[in-house]
Amino acid sequence: MPGADPQVLAQLHARCFADTRAWSAGEIAALLARPEVVAVTCPEGFALIRAAAGEAELLTLAVAPEARRRGVGRALLLQAVQAARVRGAQEMFLEVASDNHAALALYAAAGFMQVGRRPGYYRDCHGGGADALVLRCELGDVSPGG
Repeated sequence: MPGADPQVLAQLHARCFADTRAWSAGEIAALLARPEVVAVTCPEGFALIRAAAGEAELLTLAVAPEARRRGVGRALLLQAVQAARVRGAQEMFLEVASDNHAALALYAAAGFMQVGRRPGYYRDCHGGGADALVLRCELGDVSPGG
């Protein structure tokens, strides 16, 4: 995946989040145009973070379906944490669907803890939905072994 090409990232995002509304290339380009937003990429996935005022937010983490369960998500998360630390962030927040068990396991292993819930936040293309769990982590607590 060459750099942070919004078209390429949007195509991958659509593959990764096929049951929900994926982000468009225009939406990704608008995020990347902001100085506080950083993309971390690899051939099999990407993460977008926003870091400002000592805090960071993991906006999305996408791993190609065929590359899942191979450590790609963990590597991207650790790179995103490092990018946030470089930008002065001491804590990171994220939202994840309550039914995304693989992501929840990844974030728990990295030290993220639930601090909130947004009922019915995520809607899928079939009319169903899931709560968004708001997770937080002190960035000094994230370790490569997670």
